[in-house]
Amino acid sequence: MPAAATAAAPPPKGEIAQLARLGRFLLPYRGRVVVALIALLVAAGCVLGLGQGLRYVIDAGFGTRDPHLLNLALAGAVGVAVLLAGATFTRFYLMMSVGERIIADLRRAVFAHVLTLSPAYFDAARTGELASRLTNDTEQIRQVIGFGLSMFLRNLLMTSGALILLFATSPKLAALIVLGVPAILIPILVVGRRVRRLSRDSQDRVADVSAHIDESLHEVRTVQAYGHEVHTRARFDDAAEAAYASGVHRIKVKAWLIALVMLIGFCAVGLILWVGGHDVFAGRISGGQLSAFVFYAVMVASGAGTISEVWGEIQRAAGATERLFELLDTRPSLVAQPPLIALPERVAGAIRFDDVHFVYPARPESAVLASVSFTVAPGERVALVGPSGAGKSTLFALILRFYDPAAGRILVDGADIRHCDPLALRRAIAIVPQDPVIFSGSVTDNVRFGRPEASDAAVREACAAAHALEFIERLPQGFATDLGERGVKLSGGQRQRISIARALLADRPILLLDEATSSLDAESERQVAAALARLERGRTTLVIAHRLATVRNADRIIVMDGGHIHAVGTHQTLLRDSALYAHLARLQFIAEAA
Repeated sequence: MPAAATAAAPPPKGEIAQLARLGRFLLPYRGRVVVALIALLVAAGCVLGLGQGLRYVIDAGFGTRDPHLLNLALAGAVGVAVLLAGATFTRFYLMMSVGERIIADLRRAVFAHVLTLSPAYFDAARTGELASRLTNDTEQIRQVIGFGLSMFLRNLLMTSGALILLFATSPKLAALIVLGVPAILIPILVVGRRVRRLSRDSQDRVADVSAHIDESLHEVRTVQAYGHEVHTRARFDDAAEAAYASGVHRIKVKAWLIALVMLIGFCAVGLILWVGGHDVFAGRISGGQLSAFVFYAVMVASGAGTISEVWGEIQRAAGATERLFELLDTRPSLVAQPPLIALPERVAGAIRFDDVHFVYPARPESAVLASVSFTVAPGERVALVGPSGAGKSTLFALILRFYDPAAGRILVDGADIRHCDPLALRRAIAIVPQDPVIFSGSVTDNVRFGRPEASDAAVREACAAAHALEFIERLPQGFATDLGERGVKLSGGQRQRISIARALLADRPILLLDEATSSLDAESERQVAAALARLERGRTTLVIAHRLATVRNADRIIVMDGGHIHAVGTHQTLLRDSALYAHLARLQFIAEAA
Protein backbone atom coordinates (compact mmCIF):
# COMPACT_ATOMS: atom_id res chain seq x y z
CA MET A 1 0.00 0.00 0.00
CA PRO A 2 1.44 3.40 -0.88
CA ALA A 3 2.85 5.38 1.96
CA ALA A 4 0.75 8.41 1.17
CA ALA A 5 -2.39 6.37 1.50
CA THR A 6 -1.53 5.05 4.93
CA ALA A 7 0.29 8.01 6.47
CA ALA A 8 -2.67 9.36 8.40
CA ALA A 9 -4.04 6.00 9.58
CA PRO A 10 -3.90 5.64 13.38
CA PRO A 11 -2.03 2.60 14.66
CA PRO A 12 -4.16 -0.28 15.96
CA LYS A 13 -4.28 -1.11 19.67
CA GLY A 14 -1.46 -3.19 21.10
CA GLU A 15 0.96 -1.70 18.59
CA ILE A 16 3.79 -2.01 21.11
CA ALA A 17 4.17 -5.55 19.75
CA GLN A 18 5.60 -3.98 16.59
CA LEU A 19 8.90 -3.53 18.42
CA ALA A 20 9.26 -7.32 18.50
CA ARG A 21 9.70 -7.20 14.73
CA LEU A 22 13.04 -5.52 15.30
CA GLY A 23 14.24 -8.80 16.76
CA ARG A 24 15.71 -10.01 13.47
CA PHE A 25 17.91 -6.92 13.36
CA LEU A 26 18.93 -7.43 16.99
CA LEU A 27 19.71 -11.15 16.67
CA PRO A 28 23.19 -10.78 15.07
CA TYR A 29 24.33 -8.75 18.11
CA ARG A 30 22.78 -10.93 20.82
CA GLY A 31 26.19 -11.55 22.42
CA ARG A 32 26.73 -7.87 23.11
CA VAL A 33 23.17 -7.55 24.39
CA VAL A 34 23.71 -10.43 26.82
CA VAL A 35 26.87 -8.75 28.20
CA ALA A 36 24.94 -5.48 28.52
CA LEU A 37 22.16 -7.24 30.45
CA ILE A 38 24.70 -8.82 32.80
CA ALA A 39 26.20 -5.36 33.40
CA LEU A 40 22.66 -4.09 34.01
CA LEU A 41 22.09 -6.77 36.67
CA VAL A 42 25.40 -5.89 38.36
CA ALA A 43 24.60 -2.15 38.37
CA ALA A 44 21.11 -2.75 39.74
CA GLY A 45 22.52 -5.01 42.45
CA CYS A 46 25.00 -2.29 43.46
CA VAL A 47 22.27 0.33 43.82
CA LEU A 48 19.99 -2.01 45.74
CA GLY A 49 22.91 -2.97 48.01
CA LEU A 50 23.34 0.65 49.03
CA GLY A 51 20.04 0.50 50.91
CA GLN A 52 21.25 -2.40 53.01
CA GLY A 53 24.51 -0.56 53.63
CA LEU A 54 22.54 2.48 54.80
CA ARG A 55 20.56 0.28 57.20
CA TYR A 56 23.77 -1.26 58.60
CA VAL A 57 25.48 2.09 59.12
CA ILE A 58 22.53 3.58 60.99
CA ASP A 59 21.80 0.58 63.17
CA ALA A 60 25.35 -0.72 63.77
CA GLY A 61 27.52 2.34 63.25
CA PHE A 62 25.47 5.08 64.86
CA GLY A 63 23.94 2.69 67.38
CA THR A 64 27.33 1.47 68.72
CA ARG A 65 29.16 4.77 68.12
CA ASP A 66 32.06 2.76 66.62
CA PRO A 67 34.12 4.93 64.15
CA HIS A 68 35.72 1.77 62.73
CA LEU A 69 32.36 0.66 61.37
CA LEU A 70 32.00 4.02 59.57
CA ASN A 71 35.43 3.52 58.01
CA LEU A 72 34.36 0.10 56.77
CA ALA A 73 31.12 1.59 55.46
CA LEU A 74 33.04 4.26 53.51
CA ALA A 75 35.39 1.67 52.02
CA GLY A 76 32.43 -0.51 51.06
CA ALA A 77 30.61 2.45 49.47
CA VAL A 78 33.69 3.35 47.39
CA GLY A 79 34.06 -0.26 46.25
CA VAL A 80 30.39 -0.47 45.27
CA ALA A 81 30.67 2.89 43.46
CA VAL A 82 33.63 1.67 41.40
CA LEU A 83 31.79 -1.52 40.46
CA LEU A 84 28.64 0.48 39.67
CA ALA A 85 30.56 2.89 37.43
CA GLY A 86 32.21 0.06 35.49
CA ALA A 87 28.94 -1.81 35.03
CA THR A 88 27.13 1.39 33.98
CA PHE A 89 29.81 2.20 31.39
CA THR A 90 29.61 -1.31 29.97
CA ARG A 91 25.81 -1.26 29.79
CA PHE A 92 25.60 2.23 28.29
CA TYR A 93 28.33 1.69 25.68
CA LEU A 94 27.09 -1.70 24.52
CA MET A 95 23.41 -0.73 24.34
CA MET A 96 24.07 2.57 22.57
CA SER A 97 26.49 1.05 20.06
CA VAL A 98 24.11 -1.84 19.35
CA GLY A 99 21.33 0.72 18.85
CA GLU A 100 23.43 2.61 16.31
CA ARG A 101 24.25 -0.63 14.49
CA ILE A 102 20.63 -1.78 14.36
CA ILE A 103 19.46 1.56 12.99
CA ALA A 104 22.14 1.52 10.28
CA ASP A 105 21.06 -2.01 9.31
CA LEU A 106 17.38 -1.03 9.38
CA ARG A 107 17.94 2.02 7.19
CA ARG A 108 19.91 -0.06 4.70
CA ALA A 109 17.23 -2.76 4.61
CA VAL A 110 14.36 -0.30 4.14
CA PHE A 111 16.17 1.74 1.48
CA ALA A 112 17.22 -1.39 -0.43
CA HIS A 113 13.61 -2.60 -0.33
CA VAL A 114 12.19 0.73 -1.48
CA LEU A 115 14.47 0.57 -4.53
CA THR A 116 12.71 -2.65 -5.58
CA LEU A 117 9.22 -1.12 -5.58
CA SER A 118 7.61 -0.34 -8.91
CA PRO A 119 7.13 3.18 -10.31
CA ALA A 120 3.39 2.73 -9.71
CA TYR A 121 4.12 2.81 -5.97
CA PHE A 122 5.96 6.13 -6.29
CA ASP A 123 3.13 7.54 -8.41
CA ALA A 124 1.04 7.52 -5.21
CA ALA A 125 3.72 7.92 -2.52
CA ARG A 126 5.48 11.18 -1.65
CA THR A 127 9.27 11.01 -1.67
CA GLY A 128 9.48 13.51 1.20
CA GLU A 129 7.32 11.27 3.38
CA LEU A 130 9.45 8.24 2.49
CA ALA A 131 12.57 10.24 3.40
CA SER A 132 10.95 11.14 6.73
CA ARG A 133 10.45 7.47 7.51
CA LEU A 134 14.08 6.72 6.75
CA THR A 135 15.35 9.62 8.88
CA ASN A 136 12.90 10.83 11.56
CA ASP A 137 11.34 7.44 12.28
CA THR A 138 14.63 5.59 12.45
CA GLU A 139 16.00 8.32 14.72
CA GLN A 140 13.06 7.79 17.08
CA ILE A 141 13.78 4.05 17.16
CA ARG A 142 17.50 4.71 17.69
CA GLN A 143 16.82 6.79 20.79
CA VAL A 144 14.69 4.05 22.29
CA ILE A 145 16.90 1.08 21.42
CA GLY A 146 20.09 2.75 22.51
CA PHE A 147 18.95 4.70 25.58
CA GLY A 148 15.23 4.41 26.27
CA LEU A 149 15.02 0.63 26.35
CA SER A 150 18.13 0.44 28.55
CA MET A 151 16.63 2.96 30.98
CA PHE A 152 13.32 1.13 30.94
CA LEU A 153 14.93 -2.22 31.80
CA ARG A 154 17.21 -0.64 34.40
CA ASN A 155 14.38 1.06 36.26
CA LEU A 156 12.05 -1.91 35.88
CA LEU A 157 14.71 -4.18 37.38
CA MET A 158 15.57 -1.82 40.24
CA THR A 159 11.91 -1.10 40.97
CA SER A 160 11.18 -4.83 41.12
CA GLY A 161 14.20 -5.46 43.35
CA ALA A 162 13.30 -2.55 45.58
CA LEU A 163 9.76 -3.90 45.99
CA ILE A 164 11.14 -7.29 47.09
CA LEU A 165 13.44 -5.64 49.63
CA LEU A 166 10.56 -3.49 50.85
CA PHE A 167 8.64 -6.62 51.83
CA ALA A 168 11.77 -8.09 53.39
CA THR A 169 12.24 -4.93 55.47
CA SER A 170 8.65 -4.26 56.53
CA PRO A 171 5.69 -6.19 55.09
CA LYS A 172 3.24 -3.74 56.66
CA LEU A 173 4.75 -0.68 54.98
CA ALA A 174 5.31 -2.60 51.76
CA ALA A 175 1.60 -3.39 51.62
CA LEU A 176 0.95 0.37 51.51
CA ILE A 177 3.32 0.61 48.54
CA VAL A 178 1.55 -2.21 46.72
CA LEU A 179 -1.80 -0.47 47.22
CA GLY A 180 -0.33 2.59 45.54
CA VAL A 181 1.01 0.71 42.50
CA PRO A 182 -2.37 0.48 40.69
CA ALA A 183 -2.77 4.23 41.20
CA ILE A 184 0.46 4.66 39.23
CA LEU A 185 -0.13 1.97 36.61
CA ILE A 186 -3.65 3.05 35.66
CA PRO A 187 -2.62 6.49 34.29
CA ILE A 188 0.38 4.89 32.55
CA LEU A 189 -1.86 2.43 30.72
CA VAL A 190 -4.78 4.76 30.00
CA VAL A 191 -2.99 8.00 29.17
CA GLY A 192 -0.07 6.14 27.58
CA ARG A 193 -2.36 4.73 24.90
CA ARG A 194 -3.42 8.27 24.01
CA VAL A 195 0.24 9.37 23.90
CA ARG A 196 0.92 6.61 21.35
CA ARG A 197 -1.89 7.80 19.07
CA LEU A 198 -0.74 11.40 19.36
CA SER A 199 2.85 10.34 18.63
CA ARG A 200 1.80 8.74 15.34
CA ASP A 201 -0.11 11.88 14.38
CA SER A 202 2.92 14.03 15.29
CA GLN A 203 5.20 11.90 13.10
CA ASP A 204 2.75 12.20 10.20
CA ARG A 205 2.72 15.98 10.50
CA VAL A 206 6.53 16.04 10.49
CA ALA A 207 6.42 13.88 7.35
CA ASP A 208 4.15 16.51 5.73
CA VAL A 209 6.77 19.17 6.48
CA SER A 210 9.53 17.01 4.96
CA ALA A 211 7.45 16.35 1.85
CA HIS A 212 6.82 20.08 1.36
CA ILE A 213 10.52 20.89 1.77
CA ASP A 214 11.50 18.18 -0.70
CA GLU A 215 9.03 19.29 -3.34
CA SER A 216 9.60 23.04 -2.98
CA LEU A 217 13.41 22.98 -2.93
CA HIS A 218 13.67 20.53 -5.82
CA GLU A 219 11.50 22.84 -7.91
CA VAL A 220 12.76 26.13 -6.46
CA ARG A 221 13.46 27.60 -9.90
CA THR A 222 9.83 27.13 -10.92
CA VAL A 223 8.70 28.63 -7.62
CA GLN A 224 10.87 31.70 -8.18
CA ALA A 225 10.10 31.98 -11.90
CA TYR A 226 6.38 32.31 -11.16
CA GLY A 227 6.88 34.54 -8.11
CA HIS A 228 5.18 31.92 -5.96
CA GLU A 229 7.46 32.36 -2.92
CA VAL A 230 4.77 33.93 -0.70
CA HIS A 231 2.21 31.18 -1.36
CA THR A 232 4.82 28.41 -1.05
CA ARG A 233 6.02 29.91 2.24
CA ALA A 234 2.43 30.16 3.48
CA ARG A 235 1.81 26.48 2.72
CA PHE A 236 5.01 25.54 4.52
CA ASP A 237 4.05 27.73 7.49
CA ASP A 238 0.71 25.91 7.71
CA ALA A 239 2.45 22.51 7.63
CA ALA A 240 5.02 23.62 10.23
CA GLU A 241 2.30 25.00 12.52
CA ALA A 242 0.31 21.76 12.21
CA ALA A 243 3.43 19.79 13.20
CA TYR A 244 4.02 22.19 16.11
CA ALA A 245 0.43 21.96 17.35
CA SER A 246 0.45 18.17 17.15
CA GLY A 247 3.79 18.00 18.97
CA VAL A 248 2.71 20.40 21.72
CA HIS A 249 -0.52 18.48 22.27
CA ARG A 250 1.45 15.24 22.62
CA ILE A 251 3.91 16.90 25.04
CA LYS A 252 1.06 18.31 27.12
CA VAL A 253 -0.59 14.92 27.56
CA LYS A 254 2.78 13.31 28.29
CA ALA A 255 3.62 16.03 30.86
CA TRP A 256 0.31 15.39 32.64
CA LEU A 257 1.14 11.70 32.76
CA ILE A 258 4.60 12.26 34.26
CA ALA A 259 3.33 14.83 36.77
CA LEU A 260 0.46 12.59 37.86
CA VAL A 261 2.72 9.59 38.38
CA MET A 262 5.27 11.62 40.34
CA LEU A 263 2.54 13.19 42.50
CA ILE A 264 1.04 9.82 43.41
CA GLY A 265 4.46 8.28 44.02
CA PHE A 266 5.85 10.92 46.35
CA CYS A 267 2.58 11.29 48.24
CA ALA A 268 2.87 7.58 48.91
CA VAL A 269 6.42 8.11 50.24
CA GLY A 270 5.16 10.84 52.59
CA LEU A 271 2.48 8.54 53.91
CA ILE A 272 5.03 5.77 54.46
CA LEU A 273 7.28 8.14 56.45
CA TRP A 274 4.38 9.09 58.65
CA VAL A 275 3.35 5.47 59.35
CA GLY A 276 6.95 4.25 59.60
CA GLY A 277 7.87 7.03 62.03
CA HIS A 278 5.16 5.86 64.40
CA ASP A 279 6.47 2.28 64.09
CA VAL A 280 9.98 3.45 65.05
CA PHE A 281 8.57 5.29 68.08
CA ALA A 282 6.71 2.10 69.06
CA GLY A 283 9.85 -0.04 68.61
CA ARG A 284 8.33 -2.22 65.91
CA ILE A 285 11.17 -1.40 63.47
CA SER A 286 14.60 0.21 63.84
CA GLY A 287 15.70 3.56 62.48
CA GLY A 288 18.02 1.77 60.01
CA GLN A 289 15.13 -0.32 58.71
CA LEU A 290 12.99 2.78 58.19
CA SER A 291 15.88 4.56 56.42
CA ALA A 292 16.43 1.56 54.13
CA PHE A 293 12.70 1.33 53.52
CA VAL A 294 12.47 5.00 52.56
CA PHE A 295 15.50 4.53 50.30
CA TYR A 296 13.78 1.70 48.46
CA ALA A 297 10.43 3.50 48.42
CA VAL A 298 12.06 6.50 46.72
CA MET A 299 13.63 4.10 44.22
CA VAL A 300 10.19 2.61 43.49
CA ALA A 301 8.61 6.06 43.05
CA SER A 302 11.38 7.52 40.89
CA GLY A 303 11.66 4.27 38.95
CA ALA A 304 7.93 4.30 38.24
CA GLY A 305 8.18 7.91 37.08
CA THR A 306 11.07 7.10 34.76
CA ILE A 307 9.25 4.04 33.44
CA SER A 308 6.18 6.12 32.63
CA GLU A 309 8.32 8.69 30.82
CA VAL A 310 10.30 6.14 28.86
CA TRP A 311 7.12 4.19 28.12
CA GLY A 312 5.87 7.14 26.07
CA GLU A 313 9.10 7.10 24.05
CA ILE A 314 8.78 3.35 23.56
CA GLN A 315 5.26 3.87 22.23
CA ARG A 316 6.53 6.50 19.83
CA ALA A 317 9.16 4.04 18.67
CA ALA A 318 6.41 1.46 18.20
CA GLY A 319 4.60 3.86 15.88
CA ALA A 320 7.81 4.57 13.99
CA THR A 321 8.52 0.84 13.72
CA GLU A 322 5.06 0.28 12.29
CA ARG A 323 5.61 2.95 9.63
CA LEU A 324 8.96 1.45 8.61
CA PHE A 325 7.64 -2.08 8.48
CA GLU A 326 4.76 -0.86 6.33
CA LEU A 327 7.44 -0.18 3.74
CA LEU A 328 9.21 -3.50 4.32
CA ASP A 329 5.87 -5.33 4.08
CA THR A 330 5.02 -3.69 0.75
CA ARG A 331 5.73 -6.34 -1.83
CA PRO A 332 7.16 -5.35 -5.24
CA SER A 333 4.38 -5.71 -7.79
CA LEU A 334 6.74 -6.34 -10.72
CA VAL A 335 8.41 -9.68 -10.14
CA ALA A 336 9.15 -12.52 -12.54
CA GLN A 337 6.00 -14.60 -12.86
CA PRO A 338 6.19 -18.38 -13.22
CA PRO A 339 7.22 -20.12 -15.35
CA LEU A 340 10.49 -18.19 -15.18
CA ILE A 341 12.35 -17.49 -18.41
CA ALA A 342 16.07 -16.75 -18.32
CA LEU A 343 17.21 -14.19 -20.89
CA PRO A 344 20.55 -14.88 -22.58
CA GLU A 345 23.64 -12.97 -21.46
CA ARG A 346 23.22 -10.68 -24.48
CA VAL A 347 19.83 -10.60 -26.16
CA ALA A 348 19.47 -10.21 -29.93
CA GLY A 349 17.07 -7.31 -29.43
CA ALA A 350 13.82 -8.44 -31.11
CA ILE A 351 10.82 -6.60 -29.60
CA ARG A 352 7.16 -7.45 -30.08
CA PHE A 353 4.00 -5.80 -28.76
CA ASP A 354 1.06 -8.21 -29.00
CA ASP A 355 -2.38 -6.54 -28.63
CA VAL A 356 -1.25 -4.46 -25.65
CA HIS A 357 -3.76 -2.50 -23.56
CA PHE A 358 -2.58 -0.24 -20.72
CA VAL A 359 -3.92 2.20 -18.12
CA TYR A 360 -1.81 3.93 -15.48
CA PRO A 361 -2.70 2.69 -11.96
CA ALA A 362 -3.10 6.28 -10.79
CA ARG A 363 -5.57 6.99 -13.67
CA PRO A 364 -7.53 3.74 -14.16
CA GLU A 365 -10.40 5.49 -15.93
CA SER A 366 -8.24 6.61 -18.87
CA ALA A 367 -6.78 4.09 -21.36
CA VAL A 368 -3.31 5.10 -22.56
CA LEU A 369 -2.75 2.26 -25.05
CA ALA A 370 -5.38 0.15 -26.80
CA SER A 371 -4.77 -2.83 -29.11
CA VAL A 372 -1.15 -1.87 -29.83
CA SER A 373 0.70 -4.48 -31.89
CA PHE A 374 4.00 -4.13 -33.73
CA THR A 375 7.33 -5.91 -34.15
CA VAL A 376 10.87 -4.53 -34.19
CA ALA A 377 13.55 -6.78 -35.69
CA PRO A 378 17.04 -7.06 -34.14
CA GLY A 379 19.19 -4.14 -35.24
CA GLU A 380 16.24 -2.20 -36.69
CA ARG A 381 15.88 1.53 -36.09
CA VAL A 382 12.25 2.53 -35.50
CA ALA A 383 10.97 6.04 -34.89
CA LEU A 384 7.83 6.73 -32.84
CA VAL A 385 5.93 9.83 -33.96
CA GLY A 386 2.67 11.32 -32.71
CA PRO A 387 1.08 14.21 -30.87
CA SER A 388 1.58 14.71 -27.13
CA GLY A 389 -0.28 12.07 -25.14
CA ALA A 390 -0.28 9.53 -27.95
CA GLY A 391 1.46 6.92 -25.76
CA LYS A 392 5.02 7.04 -27.07
CA SER A 393 6.75 7.41 -23.69
CA THR A 394 4.43 4.78 -22.26
CA LEU A 395 5.84 2.27 -24.75
CA PHE A 396 9.31 2.91 -23.31
CA ALA A 397 8.02 2.45 -19.74
CA LEU A 398 6.44 -0.88 -20.70
CA ILE A 399 9.56 -2.16 -22.47
CA LEU A 400 11.53 -1.39 -19.31
CA ARG A 401 8.75 -3.13 -17.37
CA PHE A 402 8.12 -0.19 -15.09
CA TYR A 403 4.48 -1.25 -15.49
CA ASP A 404 2.69 -4.35 -16.75
CA PRO A 405 0.03 -4.05 -19.47
CA ALA A 406 -3.59 -4.60 -18.49
CA ALA A 407 -3.89 -7.04 -21.40
CA GLY A 408 -1.66 -8.39 -24.15
CA ARG A 409 2.03 -9.30 -24.13
CA ILE A 410 5.41 -7.67 -24.65
CA LEU A 411 8.15 -10.00 -25.86
CA VAL A 412 11.91 -9.59 -26.05
CA ASP A 413 13.59 -12.27 -28.17
CA GLY A 414 10.30 -14.19 -28.04
CA ALA A 415 10.16 -14.22 -24.20
CA ASP A 416 7.20 -12.63 -22.43
CA ILE A 417 8.94 -10.09 -20.19
CA ARG A 418 6.47 -10.80 -17.37
CA HIS A 419 8.26 -14.14 -16.93
CA CYS A 420 11.75 -12.60 -16.97
CA ASP A 421 13.80 -11.16 -14.12
CA PRO A 422 13.19 -7.37 -14.33
CA LEU A 423 16.85 -6.69 -13.49
CA ALA A 424 18.10 -8.98 -16.28
CA LEU A 425 15.67 -7.34 -18.72
CA ARG A 426 16.79 -3.81 -17.87
CA ARG A 427 20.45 -4.78 -18.18
CA ALA A 428 19.74 -5.33 -21.87
CA ILE A 429 18.41 -1.79 -22.35
CA ALA A 430 20.02 1.65 -22.36
CA ILE A 431 17.87 4.78 -22.28
CA VAL A 432 18.60 8.42 -23.04
CA PRO A 433 15.64 10.53 -21.86
CA GLN A 434 14.68 13.88 -23.29
CA ASP A 435 15.20 15.43 -19.83
CA PRO A 436 18.61 14.00 -18.88
CA VAL A 437 19.03 12.76 -15.31
CA ILE A 438 22.26 13.87 -13.64
CA PHE A 439 23.06 12.77 -10.10
CA SER A 440 25.01 14.71 -7.52
CA GLY A 441 28.57 13.51 -8.02
CA SER A 442 31.47 13.75 -10.43
CA VAL A 443 31.39 13.47 -14.21
CA THR A 444 33.01 10.04 -13.92
CA ASP A 445 30.41 8.84 -11.42
CA ASN A 446 27.56 9.96 -13.67
CA VAL A 447 28.92 8.39 -16.84
CA ARG A 448 29.90 5.20 -15.01
CA PHE A 449 26.31 4.88 -13.79
CA GLY A 450 25.70 2.85 -16.94
CA ARG A 451 28.55 0.41 -16.16
CA PRO A 452 29.96 0.80 -12.61
CA GLU A 453 32.96 -1.45 -13.25
CA ALA A 454 34.15 0.53 -16.29
CA SER A 455 37.69 1.89 -16.28
CA ASP A 456 38.57 5.58 -16.40
CA ALA A 457 39.82 5.07 -19.95
CA ALA A 458 36.45 3.62 -21.01
CA VAL A 459 34.65 6.57 -19.38
CA ARG A 460 36.84 9.00 -21.27
CA GLU A 461 36.29 7.15 -24.54
CA ALA A 462 32.50 7.26 -24.07
CA CYS A 463 32.63 10.99 -23.34
CA ALA A 464 34.76 11.54 -26.44
CA ALA A 465 32.23 9.60 -28.56
CA ALA A 466 29.44 11.76 -27.13
CA HIS A 467 31.51 14.89 -27.96
CA ALA A 468 31.50 15.87 -24.28
CA LEU A 469 35.28 16.20 -23.80
CA GLU A 470 35.36 19.76 -25.03
CA PHE A 471 33.35 21.04 -22.05
CA ILE A 472 34.43 18.41 -19.48
CA GLU A 473 38.07 19.41 -19.82
CA ARG A 474 37.12 23.03 -19.16
CA LEU A 475 35.47 22.15 -15.83
CA PRO A 476 37.46 23.12 -12.69
CA GLN A 477 38.43 19.52 -11.80
CA GLY A 478 37.75 17.93 -15.17
CA PHE A 479 36.25 14.46 -14.78
CA ALA A 480 36.36 14.81 -10.98
CA THR A 481 34.15 17.94 -10.95
CA ASP A 482 31.03 17.60 -8.82
CA LEU A 483 28.07 18.46 -11.04
CA GLY A 484 25.74 19.47 -8.19
CA GLU A 485 22.22 18.30 -7.49
CA ARG A 486 20.50 17.35 -10.74
CA GLY A 487 23.48 18.67 -12.68
CA VAL A 488 22.77 22.34 -12.00
CA LYS A 489 26.34 23.29 -12.97
CA LEU A 490 25.80 22.17 -16.59
CA SER A 491 23.74 23.54 -19.44
CA GLY A 492 20.90 21.50 -20.92
CA GLY A 493 23.00 20.40 -23.87
CA GLN A 494 25.92 19.44 -21.64
CA ARG A 495 23.66 17.34 -19.42
CA GLN A 496 22.32 15.61 -22.51
CA ARG A 497 25.79 14.70 -23.71
CA ILE A 498 26.67 13.25 -20.29
CA SER A 499 23.49 11.16 -20.53
CA ILE A 500 24.47 9.98 -24.02
CA ALA A 501 27.97 9.10 -22.80
CA ARG A 502 26.34 7.01 -20.05
CA ALA A 503 24.34 5.06 -22.66
CA LEU A 504 27.41 4.66 -24.87
CA LEU A 505 29.40 3.23 -21.96
CA ALA A 506 26.55 0.86 -20.97
CA ASP A 507 26.89 -0.87 -24.38
CA ARG A 508 23.51 -2.61 -24.35
CA PRO A 509 21.73 -4.31 -27.26
CA ILE A 510 18.50 -2.28 -27.03
CA LEU A 511 18.53 1.52 -27.14
CA LEU A 512 15.62 3.78 -26.17
CA LEU A 513 16.22 7.35 -27.30
CA ASP A 514 13.73 10.03 -26.31
CA GLU A 515 14.96 12.53 -28.92
CA ALA A 516 18.44 12.46 -27.44
CA THR A 517 19.71 15.37 -29.53
CA SER A 518 16.87 17.79 -28.85
CA SER A 519 18.89 20.02 -26.48
CA LEU A 520 21.95 20.40 -28.72
CA ASP A 521 22.94 23.10 -31.14
CA ALA A 522 23.32 22.24 -34.82
CA GLU A 523 27.06 21.40 -34.69
CA SER A 524 26.82 19.36 -31.48
CA GLU A 525 23.79 17.57 -32.85
CA ARG A 526 25.72 16.58 -35.96
CA GLN A 527 28.60 15.22 -33.89
CA VAL A 528 26.40 13.35 -31.42
CA ALA A 529 24.22 11.94 -34.20
CA ALA A 530 27.38 10.48 -35.74
CA ALA A 531 28.31 8.92 -32.38
CA LEU A 532 24.82 7.50 -31.98
CA ALA A 533 24.93 6.12 -35.50
CA ARG A 534 28.05 4.15 -34.57
CA LEU A 535 26.43 3.01 -31.33
CA GLU A 536 23.25 1.89 -33.08
CA ARG A 537 25.01 -0.54 -35.44
CA GLY A 538 23.89 -4.06 -34.57
CA ARG A 539 21.50 -2.78 -31.92
CA THR A 540 17.73 -2.41 -31.81
CA THR A 541 16.86 1.27 -31.48
CA LEU A 542 13.52 2.90 -30.70
CA VAL A 543 13.47 6.68 -31.00
CA ILE A 544 10.74 9.07 -29.93
CA ALA A 545 11.14 11.52 -32.80
CA HIS A 546 10.40 15.22 -32.97
CA ARG A 547 12.99 16.26 -35.56
CA LEU A 548 13.24 15.66 -39.27
CA ALA A 549 16.77 14.21 -39.22
CA THR A 550 15.72 11.51 -36.77
CA VAL A 551 12.74 10.47 -38.87
CA ARG A 552 14.63 10.36 -42.18
CA ASN A 553 17.27 8.01 -40.74
CA ALA A 554 14.71 5.52 -39.36
CA ASP A 555 14.11 2.17 -41.04
CA ARG A 556 10.43 2.50 -40.18
CA ILE A 557 8.16 5.10 -38.57
CA ILE A 558 5.26 4.21 -36.28
CA VAL A 559 2.66 6.99 -36.11
CA MET A 560 0.63 6.95 -32.89
CA ASP A 561 -2.51 8.83 -31.92
CA GLY A 562 -4.71 8.43 -28.87
CA GLY A 563 -3.06 5.20 -27.76
CA HIS A 564 -3.49 3.52 -31.14
CA ILE A 565 -1.09 2.87 -34.00
CA HIS A 566 -2.32 5.12 -36.77
CA ALA A 567 0.13 4.18 -39.52
CA VAL A 568 3.50 2.49 -40.16
CA GLY A 569 5.91 3.21 -42.99
CA THR A 570 8.83 5.31 -44.18
CA HIS A 571 8.97 9.08 -44.24
CA GLN A 572 8.04 9.35 -47.91
CA THR A 573 5.24 6.78 -47.88
CA LEU A 574 3.68 8.28 -44.77
CA LEU A 575 3.77 11.78 -46.23
CA ARG A 576 1.75 10.37 -49.10
CA ASP A 577 -0.57 7.95 -47.26
CA SER A 578 -1.09 9.38 -43.72
CA ALA A 579 -2.91 12.67 -43.26
CA LEU A 580 -1.92 12.75 -39.57
CA TYR A 581 1.77 12.26 -40.35
CA ALA A 582 1.64 14.90 -43.08
CA HIS A 583 0.05 17.29 -40.60
CA LEU A 584 2.73 16.53 -37.98
CA ALA A 585 5.40 17.00 -40.62
CA ARG A 586 4.07 20.43 -41.47
CA LEU A 587 3.91 21.44 -37.82
CA GLN A 588 7.15 19.93 -36.51
CA PHE A 589 9.46 19.08 -39.41
CA ILE A 590 8.94 21.37 -42.39
CA ALA A 591 10.07 24.59 -40.71
CA GLU A 592 13.20 22.80 -39.55
CA ALA A 593 13.87 21.49 -43.05
CA ALA A 594 13.47 24.93 -44.51
